Amino acid sequence: MIKSLLIANRGEIACRIIRTARKLGVRTVAVYSDADAKALHVRQADEAVPIGPSPARESYLVGEKIIAAAKQTGAEAIHPGYGFLSENADFAQAVIDAGIVWVGPKPDSIRAMGLKDAAKQRMIAAGVPVTPGYLGDDQSPERLAAEAAKVGYPVLIKAVAGGGGKGMRRVNAPDDFADALLSCQREAASSFGNTQVLIEKYILSPRHIEVQVFGDTHGNVVHLFERDCSLQRRHQKVIEEAPAPGMDETTREAICAAAVKAAKAVDYVGAGTIEFIADASDGLRADRIWFMEMNTRLQVEHPVTEEITGQDLVEWQLRVASGEMLPKRQDELSINGWAMEARLYAENPATGFLPSTGPLDRLRLPQSLRIETGVEEGDTISPFYDPMIAKLVTHSATRDKALGALADGCSRVMCEPVKTNAWFLARLLKEPCFRAGDVTTGFIADHADRLARAPEPGPALLQAAADRAIFHADFVAGHAGDPDFDRLRGLLGFRLNAPANRRVRLAVDGRATEVDYILDSRSDENPDAVQAGQSTTLFEGGAAFETRPCRVEGAGAAGAAADGAILSPMPGRIIAVDVVAGDAVTKGQKLLTLEAMKMEHSLVAPFDGIVAELNAEAGGQVSEGAVLARIERADSVKSA
Repeated sequence: MIKSLLIANRGEIACRIIRTARKLGVRTVAVYSDADAKALHVRQADEAVPIGPSPARESYLVGEKIIAAAKQTGAEAIHPGYGFLSENADFAQAVIDAGIVWVGPKPDSIRAMGLKDAAKQRMIAAGVPVTPGYLGDDQSPERLAAEAAKVGYPVLIKAVAGGGGKGMRRVNAPDDFADALLSCQREAASSFGNTQVLIEKYILSPRHIEVQVFGDTHGNVVHLFERDCSLQRRHQKVIEEAPAPGMDETTREAICAAAVKAAKAVDYVGAGTIEFIADASDGLRADRIWFMEMNTRLQVEHPVTEEITGQDLVEWQLRVASGEMLPKRQDELSINGWAMEARLYAENPATGFLPSTGPLDRLRLPQSLRIETGVEEGDTISPFYDPMIAKLVTHSATRDKALGALADGCSRVMCEPVKTNAWFLARLLKEPCFRAGDVTTGFIADHADRLARAPEPGPALLQAAADRAIFHADFVAGHAGDPDFDRLRGLLGFRLNAPANRRVRLAVDGRATEVDYILDSRSDENPDAVQAGQSTTLFEGGAAFETRPCRVEGAGAAGAAADGAILSPMPGRIIAVDVVAGDAVTKGQKLLTLEAMKMEHSLVAPFDGIVAELNAEAGGQVSEGAVLARIERADSVKSA
């Protein structure tokens, strides 16, 4: 067994590798960019080496720096994790040439599977079924269009060097082909430096099935059964499970045998995944499942395979890299129960899945699940890397139990001020079609408007918010601890002789809301909450709701000012402020300009009124959801 290991990665996969290495008594070395100087993987490793500026292209993607760090620390081996340099054959060769053990497949195997067209040609030669299509060298638009017509629409144009969902275009009709081809080639050139494409038949009821394979240096190759990764958004996996629902033993034997055959065809060593596309229009059938591509590395979703087989795949990687034989023979591997994984991202589904960056002031993850993460409460989500916060993994005796446990876990995620997709994941897991195991890769896209609609707070949360608004000391306490009746009148329309059941005016995520509230009832004892001045963040169903008292000047004033709250749609920098407090503004008038995600966003007045509150200044950094200004309606100001 190797004695020391440098991990050429970051985040949750680095922490995952460190955990197994520690179990095996292997010393670990972390590398980190400027942005990751205080990251969890750095804190957990036995030693850590800085490798450069925050952008990955200047640090984690610079192979020379990684190898230099290994030599500096005396690391015997380098584990690339996934992403970054994990499927870079030249880097793998450079590691080997430097006399360092490469924890991964042979460089020639990476090259053989790196280009989709060459990989498919090799699979055809090996007798592995592939999707009908065109893999030729003639890349003229005329030839490609002719081949698409021969395959039959709809077709999929794919960059041969693509990955991660980039360089792919679905084309439904011949008239759309030329524009889609140019768009695909532009993206491929930008992302991969290679404009070559292939044409595939587009499967109308596709499911994404993949098989975990493992090889050693002694000629042994086994599979560890299949995973279903059909629930995707823009070709990025969202929820994965093992085994695949609806997979009978005959089909399983056929697809797993094809995966082993594919791995042997490239003399594969280490962990890899053979990805298949299945036409599920008539259920899963062996004659309707085709090879797509091979990922020559460990996959993000490997924990579900670990859970159903009871194996530690990172340990397998380290043992194989040390020259040992595979820990298990094929006949010693079996499926036990059901496992599911959900990817928790720092993003807001309700705003088009915009990434959400910043400090994790509150991060509570369900301890009843297996949690794979690279951050803790108090850490920061950086804009430089993938916005994954954690993977939530569950294992149960049946699919229904695993599904229920994961849905419950996602609903109990508490995170703020960074937004997450936890409520979106919980909503997906409760979908009747998914619960029945009947979804395709297009399910999320087909139902995006409904699935990503912003969640609404429930009655219990609104009652708790009302409690906080009324009884929070900063809001209602008088000089001697007595109620401030002027404030209560603004919040409740309060009168001493009024009935106890009143309507409380609140702002929930900047929207005006009235809550029927019983003054003698306290409902805020159980909900988890974060208090900041008059603002309270409450958690429900995996979502965070920012609530605050909605102050109305004068006891009889109708309506509320909360619908004039101007919120930051995402983290960013204020580059211009065009008003001052007290200014009269008209509907649509620009108030300020926010720069975020390399774009400028103008925030405007929602109606005619007065700038009653201004919390922004040019040059200031703001977090998502921050109240930057508040506009009071002109008629409200007059009535006051």
